[in-house]
Amino acid sequence: MISNSKIALVTGGSRGLGKEMALRIAQKGLDVVLTYNSKLDEAQAVVQQIEALGQKAAALQLNVGQVGTFNAFFANLQQVLQTHFGTDKIDFLVNNAGIGIHASFAETTEEQFDELLNIHFKGSFFLTQKALPFFNSGGGIINISTGLARFSFPGYAAYASMKGAIETLTKYQAKELGSRGIRVNVVAPGAIETDFGGGAVRDNAALNAQVASMTALGRVGLPEDIGGVVAFLCTDEARWMNAQRIELSGGMML
Repeated sequence: MISNSKIALVTGGSRGLGKEMALRIAQKGLDVVLTYNSKLDEAQAVVQQIEALGQKAAALQLNVGQVGTFNAFFANLQQVLQTHFGTDKIDFLVNNAGIGIHASFAETTEEQFDELLNIHFKGSFFLTQKALPFFNSGGGIINISTGLARFSFPGYAAYASMKGAIETLTKYQAKELGSRGIRVNVVAPGAIETDFGGGAVRDNAALNAQVASMTALGRVGLPEDIGGVVAFLCTDEARWMNAQRIELSGGMML
């Protein structure tokens, strides 16, 4: 069955911020392909929630840190697009999948550095590159960064550096893909209550209070504070927004 809906591909869409993004995008009337790393049951639950909203959805396994698997992933995606969505193209890509490693600069290991590099920068770089033949003109890419690329919080030197690279890459992507009508923006969440980084912001009361005290709106962020803005970027209302960094931190460290 052919769908007239636009399609967004959301990496890491089975949980946390990615789940919220996928659901809010579906609420805007888009179909969604979401990826998951290991938790198929969680991904299928999100697919069911999207279908309950009246949109089509599918979940595909992907480890964004393993560039060597991308060709097989896109072959799989192509088949799913044709059989499930009646098309061979996507309109939006949300590079959300990621992990958090908390380690001081002095104690960050090469193994930790490489893992963060492969997932947050190299993975996003080449996944987007390989996605280009699957893009309709006039769509968009949303890269997910972090408030930590603007302000410094001890323990995130490597992680924030990768996100700083993503923010620079976003400008180059916007410049080079503009001829295809593809706009590229970056969304930078502040501290959010999810299971990211072991759920530290959510579960550590002292850290939660500390973050709230340095945030203009006086609380820590929630997943629902983020998803709607990403969904907005997947609509025609955002068609003239390009190469922008949108921080969603409630005004942290102003």
